[in-house]
Amino acid sequence: MANSAAALVVPALKRHTSTVIVAHGLGDSGAGWMFLAEQWRMKDKFPETKFILPNAPQIPITINMGMRMPGWYDIADFSSLAETRSEDETGIMRSQKVFHTLIEEEIKAGIPSERIVLGGFSQGGAMSLLAGVTNPTKLGGIFGLSCYLLLREKVQSLVPAENPNKATPIFMGHGDADPVVRYTWGQQTAAKLKEWGWNVDFRTYRGLPHSAAPEEIDDLERYLNERIPPLGEKSA
Repeated sequence: MANSAAALVVPALKRHTSTVIVAHGLGDSGAGWMFLAEQWRMKDKFPETKFILPNAPQIPITINMGMRMPGWYDIADFSSLAETRSEDETGIMRSQKVFHTLIEEEIKAGIPSERIVLGGFSQGGAMSLLAGVTNPTKLGGIFGLSCYLLLREKVQSLVPAENPNKATPIFMGHGDADPVVRYTWGQQTAAKLKEWGWNVDFRTYRGLPHSAAPEEIDDLERYLNERIPPLGEKSA
């Protein structure tokens, strides 16, 4: 991906049996979400899991006066994110390919697609929902924190005919005091995905602004425990 730094990788502590890909938000970096892996390592959680924290390329962002910063796609106007709006479809589809390629590389390395989880925060969460439901292989899980639906008029046409992730549980978390990505946008996204047949668990966090809360991370941990439980060491 042009102008992007290499992804940060936290290797599995034991036999590598699962992978979690976490996509950061606008202006952030993979390092900004390293705390997830570190926190779970300290608790001896997910020892068989490799964490991949990709970095978005530096691109001009219209709402920030065209300044270049890490972004998965351009945003022209925050006020209309979840309504009929002009979207950077070229940037969105470019990033979709990046995430699909990361997943494909893990499969080629021997990780079953059902043991791969894709998720992220804000812009990264929006990309994860889109790339997750349109991925050509079945994933273990898809999660989006403080995010919204991209290409809502087109996303269904991007889903493979066999819809391998129709039954993949989706976890969404959103603070009801979010001043950036409005809480109602998250609610509308979950409702639309459910209307289209996806299984979405949408959690509300009272008083939470545009960030992640400890309770939300605990809920995400429980979700991942269900989606990628440890398999244990190979028998001799």
